[in-house]
Amino acid sequence: MFRRWLVMLTLGALFAGEAGMVFVPGGKFQRGRTHEDKDAELAFYPNPLKDDLPVREIELSPYYLDEHEVTIAEYAAFVKAKKHRPPPVWRDGKPPVGREQIPVADMSWDDAAAYCSWRGKRLPTEAEWERACRGITEKQRYPWGDRAPTAKDARFNGLEGPLEVCKLPRSSLGLCDIVGNLWEWTADYYGRDYYAEAAAKDPKGPEKGMYRVLRGGSWFDSPNFLTCAHRSWARAGERSPNIGFRCAVSFGSRK
Repeated sequence: MFRRWLVMLTLGALFAGEAGMVFVPGGKFQRGRTHEDKDAELAFYPNPLKDDLPVREIELSPYYLDEHEVTIAEYAAFVKAKKHRPPPVWRDGKPPVGREQIPVADMSWDDAAAYCSWRGKRLPTEAEWERACRGITEKQRYPWGDRAPTAKDARFNGLEGPLEVCKLPRSSLGLCDIVGNLWEWTADYYGRDYYAEAAAKDPKGPEKGMYRVLRGGSWFDSPNFLTCAHRSWARAGERSPNIGFRCAVSFGSRK
């Protein structure tokens, strides 16, 4: 498995590189909560928190994912070029000085999708996000394995807000802050029981819904929210200081 990944990563980097993005090889993987969670067996455990089951093998086509969450500087360029509405927390509509490399927050799902489109990209599907998070640590809890996170692994469980991107160690695929820092919008509508009915290849989520899927946890959240399997959701119009995003590109889609 590891050897195959190494070959695919090398080929992706050599023949179809995307600046500032990480190549994620295609192939099959086990999606869903593959680690044990004793709380989930309790009679009073909330049913919505069982939405990361059943575990199923799915297949994804190869793709690229931004190496880090979109920064304030990157989003400010979009706001200026497209005259797009800035996040409401920007005073007088201007990005905060000295925070250019902090990941941008407080944008809606539509804002995030518009930015990705402007860059010739798209939001990743929920399945793509999970595949990227797992990297070579398939069936384990976190991007680095089953060990509980520390402040050297991710930004979480605090009150200070997000860190500048790529200040902490990268994942096995070379991704920065794939868990912690900010929740990340994905392309999919949320469906509690979707895993049982999803397509076996390149699933794109339900056709409609009330919410969009969020992944990864944030600077504010406890370790339970930082696992590669944990699912959350929000209305598409929600803006929050702990929600951001990164973009994806399908392999071979740009010449």
